[in-house]
Amino acid sequence: MTPQEILSASGDFPRVCVTGGEPMLQPETPDLLKMFAESGKQVVLETNGSVNLSKVPADDLIMISMDIKCPSSGMSSRMDFGNLDLLTMKDQLKFVVRDDEDFDYALGVLRDHPVKTNIIFSPVGGTEKLDWLVSRVLKSGTDARVLPQLHKIIWGDRRGV
Repeated sequence: MTPQEILSASGDFPRVCVTGGEPMLQPETPDLLKMFAESGKQVVLETNGSVNLSKVPADDLIMISMDIKCPSSGMSSRMDFGNLDLLTMKDQLKFVVRDDEDFDYALGVLRDHPVKTNIIFSPVGGTEKLDWLVSRVLKSGTDARVLPQLHKIIWGDRRGV
């Protein structure tokens, strides 16, 4: 589908989420984001942070929701940490953590790359270790929210939802 066809298919919905595997791998994504915003829609771009985000249009209606891949994901080497400089207080930075190594890695990222955005920690698997994660965040003094992965709670560990 073209960006115009996607915009048309979104109909009268006031909010859209652009997600995927990694939506920024599609060269048309910045144009699509701009079209959504120009039509007055609030947009969430869900990105894994591995692709440079400098082409995301600067618009109050576009929110970047960026993941930082922790060591247990096997993907932490693919991060583009330069993207952290692009995040603002309308955006959010998410860490999905499995264990102490992941949590300590997340704290190291925040220490080495101070950000001015909303920070979220989520446990791998939905609610698994939610109490452990809340304790770690509180003990660390990090200004962050702890949220379960709702899609895992609703649909389980399925791809494509």
